Amino acid sequence: MSIDSSRYPRLSRIDSPADLRKFDEAELPAVAEELRAFLIESVGRSGGHFAAGLGVIELTVALHYLYETPKDLLVWDVGHQTYPHKILTGRRDRIHTVKQKGGIAPFPKREESEYDTFGVGHSSTSISAALGMAVALQRAGDPRKVVAVIGDGAMTAGMAYEALNHAGGMEPEPDLLVILNDNRMSISENVGGLTKMLGRLSSSQTLNRIREGGKKLLGDKNKPPARFVKRWEEHWKGMFVPSTLFEEMGFHYTGPIDGHDLPALLGALRTLRTLKGPQLLHVITTKGKGYHLAEDDQIGYHAVGPFDPAKGVVAKPGARKPTYTDIFSDWLCDMAAAEPRLLAITPAMREGSGLVRFSREYPERYFDVAIAEQHAVTLAAGMATQGAKPVVAIYSTFLQRGYDQLVHDVATQNLDVLFAIDRGGVVGPDGATHAGNLDLSYLRCVPNMTVMAPADENECRQMLTTGLRHPGPAAVRYPRGTGPGVAVDPALETLPIGRAQLRRSGGPIALLAFGATVAAAEEVGAELGLTVVNMRFVKPLDRALILELARTHEGFVTIEDNVVAGGAGSGVSELLAAEGVVLPVLHLGLPDAFQHHASREDLLAEAGIDAAGIRAAVLKRWPRLADATLPHAAGA
Repeated sequence: MSIDSSRYPRLSRIDSPADLRKFDEAELPAVAEELRAFLIESVGRSGGHFAAGLGVIELTVALHYLYETPKDLLVWDVGHQTYPHKILTGRRDRIHTVKQKGGIAPFPKREESEYDTFGVGHSSTSISAALGMAVALQRAGDPRKVVAVIGDGAMTAGMAYEALNHAGGMEPEPDLLVILNDNRMSISENVGGLTKMLGRLSSSQTLNRIREGGKKLLGDKNKPPARFVKRWEEHWKGMFVPSTLFEEMGFHYTGPIDGHDLPALLGALRTLRTLKGPQLLHVITTKGKGYHLAEDDQIGYHAVGPFDPAKGVVAKPGARKPTYTDIFSDWLCDMAAAEPRLLAITPAMREGSGLVRFSREYPERYFDVAIAEQHAVTLAAGMATQGAKPVVAIYSTFLQRGYDQLVHDVATQNLDVLFAIDRGGVVGPDGATHAGNLDLSYLRCVPNMTVMAPADENECRQMLTTGLRHPGPAAVRYPRGTGPGVAVDPALETLPIGRAQLRRSGGPIALLAFGATVAAAEEVGAELGLTVVNMRFVKPLDRALILELARTHEGFVTIEDNVVAGGAGSGVSELLAAEGVVLPVLHLGLPDAFQHHASREDLLAEAGIDAAGIRAAVLKRWPRLADATLPHAAGA
């Protein structure tokens, strides 16, 4: 999409930050307005992350104007803030391809641009990464600048404080600027004590006027009067704000300032560029700034599909097929009515994980712990020790961040915690950082865990009930989006632990399918006359059925939307080996590689686990199955 120079006379001349730096500073507000308008137009055409980018327009312009990027290093946190950054760094005319196959990535990606200094997907990594860069440059005697931009809720995660604590206590001091983009939001509203503290801090304009005036009056900070006032300032601050957290951690704090006031931003950054040691600039921004619909509905406009900017996002008419997230949402409320001990926990993913209804109907049983996956898991463990029935609603990719807690705090103690794992398997447009490709592998190796993968909507509800009523840690892992359309029984029924379901009898090959791959396996099984099993349980496997089928079939095909390495299929082969059964087994699953961003359908096809791919792989291994005249092809 080539930019219209008549509508964007300045932005159309910016192919890199070097072009931006050719503009007179007085023109930068106009550049920012063009950038905001172009972002609204381009995301309206393609869809993508939206409100967060609108909130950092001025900050992005100021940073690329004053810092000599890519020589100077900008590290962005919560990568969905970076659409404006991508537009200014040579990707303007491809921004409409974001999230599409062959298009640009929705997050910073080192392979995509030299301006993307660090790959981002999960939050709260910027300060650690930027500190590492600053240390390496300092040791090499390299004077380049390093800036970390953290915000959109990322400062609620413990990793950010680990990095701040390290940076502020180092000798020699690292030259590092951390910019806290404080918009009071992650995807939903920020929660916790830090958010309240920052809110009080940002309102203390009196303190900041006194402080800045005092600096001008006293002059040299090394003279005795200035040193005395510096000590007095720390006590005086306590009268206005509840904490001097950042300065106590060793950072020189500046702010808060209006993050949409370009002259103020430029002034602050120009000064901070000259300072040594760890610095923190606190800017206040509005998520969705400049597009009133996004400002009014910051949650709804966090990420959007294609829409008409003149009308905003409009719901599509007609009945919508329920997603697996919807199935979980309804089950959680229904089960809460039946089980008073149920408590629900989310690490800042109320909307994505389907907890909106529950948070309204059972607010006293709902716990949003902010972007703190490790805490979420151990919080659940603590609840379970006292007889509660905690449900941790979490994306597969984010559970990776709480893996030690799952192992050490939940499984080792065999505690009664249910993990409702959304976005399992292929996720698609958000790329490798958000893919749930590894969970069956990292869950099934953990002792005491029960791991389930539903083939359809009704089975998902049954498995969630099974997991909650099972005495011990359990996980139900389901995919993004909709299922095959099976009607949901409102009853809260359980399934027998470790029991698979024979969907079709045939031969001579048995397709053992896990979770979302069952429908495609059934299609291939019907065409080629093969046995099809909905395995249901990744752990424990249905040992009796597997051994029975091994006696009556010439080979197995395991199918899963998880990496083959260490996955559910590996468990089948391990079982056969342990029983001394020698049988050809073809493992189909996701590749030993990080898949790029594309639609879920495209990625399943590339991995060969859609119906066409399964059929091709089976016929390649057993070519004679293509002969439709064989008796096995006739029926079930």
